[in-house]
Amino acid sequence: MVTDVSREGSLTSPNSELISDVCGRTAAAVLAAGGIATLDDLRAVAALAPNGVDGALVGRALYTGAFSLSQALAFVASSA
Repeated sequence: MVTDVSREGSLTSPNSELISDVCGRTAAAVLAAGGIATLDDLRAVAALAPNGVDGALVGRALYTGAFSLSQALAFVASSA
């Protein structure tokens, strides 16, 4: 799991540069976390899948109602 702790819970978008950097340094699957606020942020994380991102952790966005779990799951299904 890769988390930019300065963005954790901040709803300011994930640190794609950090996530990509970690993906380039490991063969392990990476879970992106920290700052995911919108479905567009999920799209940005999904775009990193070829680099090794295997999933995303979404917390505060669900808690605050920025989007629902159903919307996130539908997005993931439509992106596959």
